[in-house]
Amino acid sequence: MTWDILNIIGTIAFAISGVLVAIEEDYDVFGIYFLGFTTAFGGGLVRNLLIGIPIENIWLQGNLFEIAFVTITIVYILPNKRISNWKNWVVFFDAIGLAAFAIQGANYAVSIDAPLIAVVIAASMTGAGGGIIRDVFAGRKPMIFRSEIYALWAVLAGLAIGLDWITGPYATYSLLIIIVILRLLSVYFKWNLPRNIDNKRSADN
Repeated sequence: MTWDILNIIGTIAFAISGVLVAIEEDYDVFGIYFLGFTTAFGGGLVRNLLIGIPIENIWLQGNLFEIAFVTITIVYILPNKRISNWKNWVVFFDAIGLAAFAIQGANYAVSIDAPLIAVVIAASMTGAGGGIIRDVFAGRKPMIFRSEIYALWAVLAGLAIGLDWITGPYATYSLLIIIVILRLLSVYFKWNLPRNIDNKRSADN
């Protein structure tokens, strides 16, 4: 049940994130649905490729595709004024999707007895993969490489689950909340990982 809830939370959050970015980029209705779906399911697709899960398994999630479709449609038909207010929530929905899918990806890897490094990679790519694909399709520099600390929180989720620190649904939901809060704090306080010193000086000048 926890697995299903995480799937639903991540799908809804990333679908909304994809739609809001598509609207910001002034995409047409096809582009909005395309970006919404690829953001919601891109991370799982990358995860399956990396840890050897049959790629066709992504199509066995009929209920999630329906949830994503309904979510995208609701956001699409909302009045423009409300959508404009939602644009500031892209980071929030993205943080929820990152946390939910990172935990789900790590659990998926653990369920097939993958080694710790595979669990961490599955968490990172499931959590961040959809956002990477969204940003590439939107013609943006991927958030994972330039924004405040992002993928590191997915790595943290993977380590916590891979090292068996998280057991039971309450601990899982607590980890979800912690990852979301850490992501939002990193944006608010502009926490960044180290960068090339010369490039940083050039940007400051």
